[in-house]
Amino acid sequence: MADLNPLNWWAKLLALPNESRTKTIAMAFIVSGICALLVSSAAVLLAPLRDANLTAEREARLTAMLESMPGLADIVAQYGADSLETIVVDLETGEATDIDPATFDIAAAAEDPETSSVIPSEADIAGLGRRANLAPIHILRQDGELRLVILPISAVGYQSTIRAHLALEGDLNTVAGLSIIEQGETPGLGARIEEPAWQALWPGKELAGEDGEIKLSVVRGRATSAFEVDGITGATRTGNAITAAIHFWLGEYGFDDVLTNLRQGTGLQ
Repeated sequence: MADLNPLNWWAKLLALPNESRTKTIAMAFIVSGICALLVSSAAVLLAPLRDANLTAEREARLTAMLESMPGLADIVAQYGADSLETIVVDLETGEATDIDPATFDIAAAAEDPETSSVIPSEADIAGLGRRANLAPIHILRQDGELRLVILPISAVGYQSTIRAHLALEGDLNTVAGLSIIEQGETPGLGARIEEPAWQALWPGKELAGEDGEIKLSVVRGRATSAFEVDGITGATRTGNAITAAIHFWLGEYGFDDVLTNLRQGTGLQ
């Protein structure tokens, strides 16, 4: 009758000579299994802490962006934190939903087939594949007048998915700021999109021309108009990704209907 006692198996394994191939392979499997268990357990146990840190970092970046915009930090301070309202919007209708922004994760929603949509290949200039059906936006009003709208945008860059906040002034055509909140581009090249000096080039830029067509883009070399932002030498593909993010997310499959409702004063009051 076969011996099914694992302790006996362990004793027999330890009794084998150290040069035994069987013992070497068995010990390698045991060690790798233990390591895999420890790593997976740590990932599960630390996930809430990691998510909390990411949320805190994104909120800190948003706060820093607001503080860098002339006058806006004073407005927020004057009217209180409640003046900056966060709303989860439906991208299909452009209207507000009753979903709590604190519980909504746009990145997770974009990966779930039940809460996202496939982007037609001809429209997927940002290389995302899918986009969430809902998205959180930040709105700042003063005396009932729209002063600022902050939109999450993203695109696949050279080495990573780049996520950013694009802030528009109340006319919904003048850029108030751009803040990169997540990127994994090449250090010293594409990663320079996080540098304050480059992000400082965005305020005052214009989004679209008189015909309403989105024209804002990151160009190679120096900008020559209000619709252009200086490119970063050696990071053309990263700059192109930022351009693609803007054109996609402010277009038909992004916030186009949301911005239309904001201009008309409907659906987002």
